[in-house]
Amino acid sequence: MNVISAIKAYVVKMTSESEPGMKVLLMDKETTSVISMVYGQSEIQQKEVFLLERIDSPNFPNSTGLRYLKCLAFLRPTQQNISALCSELRNPKYGAYYIYFSNIIAKADIKILAEHDEHEVVKEVQELYMDYLAVNPHLFSLGLSSTMTMLNWNPSALQLSVQGIISVLLSLKKCPIIRYQANSNVCKDLGTRIDEVINKESSLFAFNQINNSLLLILDRRDDPVTPLLNQWTYQAMVHELLTINNNRVNLSNIPGVAKELTEVVLSVEQDTFYAKNIFLNYGEIGTNIKQLMDHFQAKAKSHQKIETIADMKNFVESYPQFKKLSGNVTKHVTVIGELSAMVNRHNLLDVSEIEQELSSQNNDHHAHLQSIKKLLTNDKIRDTDAAKLVMLYALRYQNHSNNDVTGLIELLKKRNVSDRLLKNIVNILEYAGSHARQSDLFNVENAVKITKRFIKGLSGVDNVYTQHKPLLHETLEDLIKGKLKEQMYPYLGSHGANGRPQDIIIFIIGGATYEESLTVHSINKNYPSFNVLLGGTTIHNSSSFLNEVEQATKNCARRHTRNIRNIHFD
Repeated sequence: MNVISAIKAYVVKMTSESEPGMKVLLMDKETTSVISMVYGQSEIQQKEVFLLERIDSPNFPNSTGLRYLKCLAFLRPTQQNISALCSELRNPKYGAYYIYFSNIIAKADIKILAEHDEHEVVKEVQELYMDYLAVNPHLFSLGLSSTMTMLNWNPSALQLSVQGIISVLLSLKKCPIIRYQANSNVCKDLGTRIDEVINKESSLFAFNQINNSLLLILDRRDDPVTPLLNQWTYQAMVHELLTINNNRVNLSNIPGVAKELTEVVLSVEQDTFYAKNIFLNYGEIGTNIKQLMDHFQAKAKSHQKIETIADMKNFVESYPQFKKLSGNVTKHVTVIGELSAMVNRHNLLDVSEIEQELSSQNNDHHAHLQSIKKLLTNDKIRDTDAAKLVMLYALRYQNHSNNDVTGLIELLKKRNVSDRLLKNIVNILEYAGSHARQSDLFNVENAVKITKRFIKGLSGVDNVYTQHKPLLHETLEDLIKGKLKEQMYPYLGSHGANGRPQDIIIFIIGGATYEESLTVHSINKNYPSFNVLLGGTTIHNSSSFLNEVEQATKNCARRHTRNIRNIHFD
């Protein structure tokens, strides 16, 4: 179940099915992102695609007299796109049209397109199920930054989530049994809608294979801790500190950064160093970047010695690879240099140590409270990190008799922390406090479990900064061992257990994280007979997560935080 391979196979099919010759690729905003996640522009051009057009651009069509070009239209099956295609077919700019929709299209819409094809230029209409973003081979996102309104589904986000997951299932040829988190209405709603589509489109899901796949739908509110933590593996750390947006990282804020490095691409498909290092920790990345530098310097030295015609020929032949290596070294040195500067500038090691203690260790309320108070007086700590520590404390000790969230808020006020961050302390408790969770997130009742988890964290390459394991780790271990409780994760409809599923698709409403992607990577490595794929409405860092929490709780009554009297909402 490799989502990058699935998307690439569809793109190859799309570009090779039309007759040989120059082509234009016509996309919309969403399908442009889908393609750019797995292919660079130069790779697409190698498939005879010489022009990229956007159907939703105000300038489209911005070219005339291109009848010699074939148009590959890759679009979402929206009413807006159907209307734009109809206008284009009435007055076609290109000689032939091969139309590919990223999801299931209604028969009525195909009929409308046929009626507008008066010039008979449409050669093909197909569904190629690419309605999601393939991030890593085992990780996908739907690119939805906000999914809830007043703690219920935003209707358009629900519709897009159904379409996205259906597309993932069809691209991987899976017709899974569905399980969902029992205490979450949003999980049940999504599961029910997906089940309805699978039954309605049963011919599309008739894959003639043994059904040993499972879709498990989870709610981000069951684990609000993971997205709040600072991260120490490469991909997760870049996303937390610099933000990865569709494989792109904006570095324009770095003082004196070279013009060509203001935005860089970090893609596991196009960058071997990145692919090898995404799950390695901060210390290991430093060692590996030094090795990459040494390799580059050795190459550079060998190129300095150009004395014969043969030397020149060798240099010209290897120059593209040399230039690519040079660009890669500069890119990663710049990114890692900025990560290192931010770690030092904001005392992130100190912050992370307290975060890890709060999220992973035995209950020691007094010690945790004193550690946080001490850090809150440190001017080097960012306000956002200070507020997140109070959020973690508030979640952890929500029901503790000596809970002092009010006192910590007063300390934040002395730092002049913004009202927005202060309100987010209340928002996160309303969003994902103990009332909203079905799992014992902090293992308060099970000292044995947390001690085991802590000892695990100290063994091997893990250290004091990577003790935390997402709740997903425990859920997957239980699932693989056949111990996942049915009353907590019931089956949808009459579909019961059918042996132990080998292919497991996890989908998190409210967003997944790169730390959970690392968990799935480890599970796949440790249990080779199982194949786990992770997806989410988005991929969160702490900043985007708090934005989502804010949107989800907007205009909600304060039912669970009335005791916090020193934060006022208008």
